[in-house]
Amino acid sequence: MKGIAAKITKGLQIGSQLRCDDNTGAKELEIIGVKKYHGRRRKLPKAGVGDIIVCSVKKGKPEIRKKIVKAVIVRQKQPFRRRNGTWIKFDDNAAVLIDDTGLPKGSEIKGVVAKEVAERFAKIATIAKNVV
Repeated sequence: MKGIAAKITKGLQIGSQLRCDDNTGAKELEIIGVKKYHGRRRKLPKAGVGDIIVCSVKKGKPEIRKKIVKAVIVRQKQPFRRRNGTWIKFDDNAAVLIDDTGLPKGSEIKGVVAKEVAERFAKIATIAKNVV
């Protein structure tokens, strides 16, 4: 897994609800943990675009509901700055479900994916319709 070239503002924290953007059957996710987060006492872990999170499926098909899954954040509402000086923000918060090896569980991604995620997870970029 490659490092991210941008200074990502962490726009999501534990308890945040986000949309599942692939065709695995999950519709809505809630963040319950952030992988590789080393924080401070009494501070909620935060996550941004390109981070791996642990989620609970809140809405979706009955066989996947109430399951604990891993996901990658592909879009966030909170603006973040890229190296070239541009600021990027999306209309919603969205994630894509992955397995333990980092490969996506679904076969297609409905919305756009941030360029930072495409650099880090090549397989997600190949099944995405558009990379911004």
